[in-house]
Amino acid sequence: MAVNPMKEIYVEKLILNIAVGEAGDRVTFAARVLEQLSGQKPLRSKARYTVRQFGIRRNETIACHVTVRGEKAMDLIERGLRVKEYELKRENFSATGNFGFGVDEHIDLGIKYDPSTGIYGLDFYVVLGRKGNRVARRKAHRGRVGFSHKLKKEDAMAWFQTKYEGTFSK
Repeated sequence: MAVNPMKEIYVEKLILNIAVGEAGDRVTFAARVLEQLSGQKPLRSKARYTVRQFGIRRNETIACHVTVRGEKAMDLIERGLRVKEYELKRENFSATGNFGFGVDEHIDLGIKYDPSTGIYGLDFYVVLGRKGNRVARRKAHRGRVGFSHKLKKEDAMAWFQTKYEGTFSK
């Protein structure tokens, strides 16, 4: 039986996020860490509303993120999974076939420690896709992706196991 090339799963993009939780120099240093990792200029994220217990105000810059695609994304995913020892929880996978995980220290990814910057944890979020998904997103002649072609949690978990020989913890 021939394998359908349209059913092959690939990495659309990788989003790296560092949520500092406060404005100021720490966000700037976190942005510098993301720039070292990805080679791209990160975007800053603002607080949606004021939370007095956390000491953040609405529209205050509290995080930064960067979207990486292509070979660089694959390399960063590999480095992140190496830190996690290729072991993820089943809860890390979403119903739409994407997955995410966190790394406690950015220096585990191969960046040299800088005392003036500090140590930051970061979130990896991997968006998986199949060929043909563009029909649901394009402006002209928009269509729908059929149920059998949509990515499911089980598909993403099987892809993770075959691609990275990953395991699942409880």
